[in-house]
Amino acid sequence: MDEKALIKEIQKAASEAGKIMLEASDPKVMEKSGHANFCTETDEKIQEYLVDRLQGILPEAAFLGEEEGQDEFTEKMKKGFVFVIDPIDGTSNFIYAYRPSVVSIALLKDKKPYMAVIYNPFDDMMFSAVSGQGAYMNGERIMSSDAPLSESLAVFGTAPYYTELRDRTFEIAKALMPHCVDIRRSGTAAWDMCCVAMGRCSLYFELRIQVWDYAAAALIATEAGCTVTDIDGNPLSYEGASSALCLARGVKETGADLWTH
Repeated sequence: MDEKALIKEIQKAASEAGKIMLEASDPKVMEKSGHANFCTETDEKIQEYLVDRLQGILPEAAFLGEEEGQDEFTEKMKKGFVFVIDPIDGTSNFIYAYRPSVVSIALLKDKKPYMAVIYNPFDDMMFSAVSGQGAYMNGERIMSSDAPLSESLAVFGTAPYYTELRDRTFEIAKALMPHCVDIRRSGTAAWDMCCVAMGRCSLYFELRIQVWDYAAAALIATEAGCTVTDIDGNPLSYEGASSALCLARGVKETGADLWTH
């Protein structure tokens, strides 16, 4: 299957997964380890659907996903294709009907991001990227903002499952406030990076997110001209949890003092 056909099939799978999310009514909620770390039967239903659908599209691919015990990056995943899936990024938003929540699908090739699709079914916004070929939303090319941070919104995540990071997170947010117009918090890392990619804001940070939270979004943001690293400026690993920092084109530097709290 060629690249155009493959990315279209991944988009179709994300769209169908979005329908499952929209049609869900009062889903059963399960709690996992960590503060306010929830899973719903809809998360599991979407992941099961995506694994089945994507296996049919690319049978040789391995799978790394948030649910159903498929959450460990293994040695064999360093070679070949790996789908990295977050069936609902923003599960707490989904439970409380607080928008948005998104479906996130990344395809790694030899441990590097190759394709990415993120779908927000509530607003029918389909983001996609193929490495080296730009980022798109509903088929239209997107680029991050070239405005300076002083003229932009910033967005951050609170790493809510890791209470030991709470103080540092809010110290950074407090230090960031005077440098930007204002700060937002959405509750989904993938959506936050897409917002930077399409120019709604110019900076996103979070001190710990999982690979299924960032794998697709990091490629989309990079292809939209963003700089995406961990909080210390190192490349993302795509093997597991990491901090994340996403800067739009207009944010050349933020001042190291912001990140050293």
